[in-house]
Amino acid sequence: MIYRTVNFELGMPAVSEIPKRLENEINLSKSYGVKVLKIIHGYGSSGKGGKIRTCLRRELDERLKKGSLKAVIHGEKFSIFDESTRGILYLDKAIRRDPDLDRANNGITLIVFK
Repeated sequence: MIYRTVNFELGMPAVSEIPKRLENEINLSKSYGVKVLKIIHGYGSSGKGGKIRTCLRRELDERLKKGSLKAVIHGEKFSIFDESTRGILYLDKAIRRDPDLDRANNGITLIVFK
């Protein structure tokens, strides 16, 4: 399995649970040989970005800065016109068929593993 999707909105977790859940999902995905992990986190009902989304993206930005991830693609950039997205399209046909591709969905984030 090259491409995997997880839904962080399910069960409406507390924001404090997000870092641990992210760690678990990353470890599980790597153990499966996943190259791209799509996380559904929602955008929040306020229209300003939800707390889960904010926490998750902050955690991913830190990991990216530390060099433990190859790339992080925010849903609003998940497009055939984005260089990082084009770099993963050949990995798995499921990525090309993803319903969020070219939809500027702020409620998702993709992680590309090294």
